[in-house]
Amino acid sequence: MEAIELIELIGRGEDSRTQFKQTITNPESLAGDLVAFSNSKGGRIVIGVNDEGVVVGLSSADIRRINQLLSTTATNLVRPSINLETENIALSGSLVMVVAVREGVSKPYSDNGGVFWVKSGADRRRVTSREEVQRMLQNADLVHADEVPVGGSGAEDIDLQHFGAFFEKHYGESLEKATGEAGIPLVQLLGNLGLARENSLNLAGLMLFGRNPQRRRPAFVVKAVSFVGDDLAGDKYRDSEDIPGCLRDLHKRAISFLTRNLRRVQGDKGFNTEGDLEVPVAALEELVVNMLLHRDYFISAPWRIMIFDNRIELISPGSLPNNLTIENIRNGVSIMRNPLIASFATKELPYRGLGTGIRRARALVPGLELESDHERNIFTARIPRKT
Repeated sequence: MEAIELIELIGRGEDSRTQFKQTITNPESLAGDLVAFSNSKGGRIVIGVNDEGVVVGLSSADIRRINQLLSTTATNLVRPSINLETENIALSGSLVMVVAVREGVSKPYSDNGGVFWVKSGADRRRVTSREEVQRMLQNADLVHADEVPVGGSGAEDIDLQHFGAFFEKHYGESLEKATGEAGIPLVQLLGNLGLARENSLNLAGLMLFGRNPQRRRPAFVVKAVSFVGDDLAGDKYRDSEDIPGCLRDLHKRAISFLTRNLRRVQGDKGFNTEGDLEVPVAALEELVVNMLLHRDYFISAPWRIMIFDNRIELISPGSLPNNLTIENIRNGVSIMRNPLIASFATKELPYRGLGTGIRRARALVPGLELESDHERNIFTARIPRKT
C-alpha cells in the first residue's frame, strides 16, 4: 500500500472493513477482532492511528513487539488459526502498521474461549443466538437445518396415506407390509431413510411427509396476498391466503393462488379460448420450488408471495449462502443448503436438482429480477407485470 492510499483510507474513517488501533497490548481483545474480521468480509487493522484518525505512529520496538503478538494470537488464540499479512508504512515521519485479515475460508472462527465474533459496523459483536450460530455452521457445511430433529415429533406426525403412496411407488412394497408384524417399526423405517433420528422426525421428515407440519413449526407457512396497486403499505387487497401443509401441498396451493390472481392474455387466440397466463406456469413452478427448497430453515419466518399491479414478488427467508452470488445462480451454479429435502424433492416436486431452474425461469421471463438482501436476510424473485 502506498502512503497516499493509506492517507485516503484513514480519511474515510472506521467502518466494517477498517479498524484503527493506537497500539495493541491485549491478546484476547486482538483475537476477538481477528475472529470478527475472519467471520465477516475481512478487512484491515491500522495500528499507530487513534480512534479519531490521528496518526500517532509506532517505534521500531513497537513494531517488533506487535508482530510477535500478532503471530502468537493468530496461531494460538484463534480457532482455526489464520494467516495475517502486515505492512509497515512511513507516514509524516511516523511508522504505521497495516494488518490485512482475509475473509476466512474455514468459517466459523472462534476465539480461544469458544466465542464467535462478527463485525457490526466499526465494532464487533458477540454471537449469542443459537440460530445465528447454526447458520454459521450451515454456511460452513458443518450442519444442515433439514437434518435437525424436531423436538416432540414422532411417527404419529406422519401423513400415512401420503408417505405410504410415496414408499410403495419408489420402493415397490406397501407400507403396511414393510411395517407389519414381520417388518420394522415406522420410526425405524423413517430413520433408515434419513427422515428421523432417535424416535423424532427431523425437519426434512416433518416438512416432506408431515400431516400438519405447522403444528410443530407454525412459522413455516406461505403468506400470499394480491394487493390493489403497487405499494406494500397499501391496505386494499383482492385476495389473501395463509397456506399450510407439507412441501408438496405448499407448492400446489401456492401455484393455485398465483394462477387465480394473474391475468389471462387473449393474444391471437379465438374468442372461446381461455388465453395464456400472463406469466408462464412453468416459470412460476420453477420459482416456487426454488423458494420452498432453498430457504434458510434456521430462520423462523414464513415464505411470502405478493402480487402487485406492476410486479410479483416471491420472498424466501435467508440471503444467498457462502460466496454464492446472483451472477452464479444465473449461470446455473448452486449450493445445496438443504440437501436432504432436495434429495426427496426430486420425487415429490417438479424439481430435478440440476441447478438450472433459475435459468429456465429467466428464459421464460426475460425481465425476471433476483435480489439477495443480506441486511434483511431474504431472497426475492421479482417478476414484472405489464400494467
